[in-house]
Amino acid sequence: MLEAIADSLPGRVDRHRCIVAAATLLPTLREAHLYEETMVFPAFGRREDRAKSVRRLCAEHVEDESLAEEVTETLLLVGHGGEIENPEALGFMLRALFEAMRRHIAFEREHVVPIARRSLKLPEVRLIASSRRGPRADPDSGR
Repeated sequence: MLEAIADSLPGRVDRHRCIVAAATLLPTLREAHLYEETMVFPAFGRREDRAKSVRRLCAEHVEDESLAEEVTETLLLVGHGGEIENPEALGFMLRALFEAMRRHIAFEREHVVPIARRSLKLPEVRLIASSRRGPRADPDSGR
């Protein structure tokens, strides 16, 4: 949804889509972060070499949520009829958020999930995989 909004700048912005994205962005992100921090990261382990990665990922959660708050405020303003004063800046803000999240998720896929999945029950593993790759993903298939 954020990509669609960014792609529609400057003149074809769907204001309703902005409101929907603004209403769901932070709650969804916070829920995902809470799940990772309470379920996935503990399953990843507490060894010192892994603890550094977990600290970094938790710091990224704070940064991502901060950027998501800015995006939410801006999308609410636009969604309620506000003028987009600088479409390039808004596009950059949106893309910065989803690029940061893509890097974060890629690291988790490569390093955290393979280790954490050994400690988690299968339904939770599938939930992690599906949240990263799509609803039909099978973590054992390599797809």
